Formats: sequence, structure tokens, C-alpha cells
Amino acid sequence: MEPNELGNLKGWFTAYCRGFYTENEADNRNFSLKEIHTHHVCENMNLLIGSLKLSPNERITAEAIALFHDVGRFEQYQRYSTFRDDFSENHAALGVKILKEESVLVEVPEEERRTIYLAISLHNVFRVPSSINGRDLLFTRLIRDADKLDIWRIFEEYYMQPETERASAAGLGFPDQTGCSPEVLDCLERREMVNLSMSKSLNDFKLLQLSWVFDLNFPASFRLVLDHGYIDRLSMTLPEDGKVESALGLIREYATEKAAGG
Repeated sequence: MEPNELGNLKGWFTAYCRGFYTENEADNRNFSLKEIHTHHVCENMNLLIGSLKLSPNERITAEAIALFHDVGRFEQYQRYSTFRDDFSENHAALGVKILKEESVLVEVPEEERRTIYLAISLHNVFRVPSSINGRDLLFTRLIRDADKLDIWRIFEEYYMQPETERASAAGLGFPDQTGCSPEVLDCLERREMVNLSMSKSLNDFKLLQLSWVFDLNFPASFRLVLDHGYIDRLSMTLPEDGKVESALGLIREYATEKAAGG
């Protein structure tokens, strides 16, 4: 893919997003959340690929994946008024379907097009299948890291905003209750990602987000997490509790070790 082709794809994405905005400001906040998120993920992708030895063509492919990774979110929210896949449909699969129906990547060489579709379809899975390897695995890991890095930014801002100014769908409808579920804390103690099905409250959801540290793939990703202070600032929104503090300590320790290439 040539640089001018990437420019055309960016133009298509901007026009596509514009088609969802209405006079409903509550809805517009949710559409804007995802449009802005996409731009930040593209920036994160550029930072990550800058730390790797990729060819110019590979860099463009990675940027295209970042651009389209959440394209399904707009139609998802328009149809279902939620960003919860389990209450609607898989936004990654929906995004690939939209790109195919709109023939967005018709000018992209077949092999690159297949890689873009695959990375988008896997960017939100709980675990990447062991059958994925080589370039496919590289691009899948890149978009998963770039995505997580900006979701931490989104929720850092979300938790600090007055409820009336929040994008309503971002919190996925979890109740803001005290305490954290024991099974969620046990997951963190084992240095494992927390599954969404375990989350019963907003605090559990916060710990789920912090558990993504255990799924990052590149030293540059860990350095960005630490440089931006995401772990510390999200930790400040959690209850003061011995088990919570212990789990947060493990997360910080793990990120620090990996950032140094450990």
C-alpha cells in the first residue's frame, strides 16, 4: 500500500464518522468518544512501530489497522445504544463486515487486506489464538497494545468527569458500588487478565482494565503506560483495601520489569 492510499482511507473514515452525528448531544458524545479514540490509537501505533524495525509498507499496514480497528463501534452504538458486545454484537466482526460491504479496501493488495481484516477481528478477543503467528501475530499484538493504551486514557478522563459530561456508553452500565469481587482480585494475584464476565461493579471493571498490563507485548507499550501514569491514576479511583493494594503492587512491578525489557 502506498502513502497516498492511506490518505484516501483516512478521508473515507472521517466522512463515515460524520454520517453518525445528529442533534442528540448524548449520542454525539459517544460517537465523538470513538472518533477521538481512533485518532489516539493511530498515534499510539506510530509510537509503537517507531520502536520496531518495520518496512515502510508494514508501517502503512499497521496504521490502516489502527484507523479501522473500531469502525464497527459507530453502527453498534447507533443500533443498540451500547458498546457492550455481549449486549449487542461483536464490534470487531461488525467492523470487518462494514469494510467489506463498503469496498473500502478494494484497492489494497489482497495479502495486506487479509492481514488488516484479521488484526481487526482479533483486536478485542480475550486471548489471541495460538494458531496466529508471523506477521499476523505482529500486527495483532500491535493493535491490541495501541488500543489498550488509549482506553486507559479514556477511562482516566471518564472517572474524573462529572456524570452529566460522561459518554454514557463508556462505563458499560456497571453499577458504581463499593468493594471489589474476590475472584477479580484472585485473577490479579495470579498475574492474569480479568474476564469481563467476572466484573460485577465499576470497581471490578477498573481492575479488569488494569489487568490488561499482563497482555501487553512490547517494551515500548510498558514504557508508555508508566510514562503516562495510567496505573497510578486509575489506582487512585479504587477503594483503600489491603488486597487491592497488593494486586496493584503486582501490576506496577510487572510493568516496570517489562518496560526494562525483562
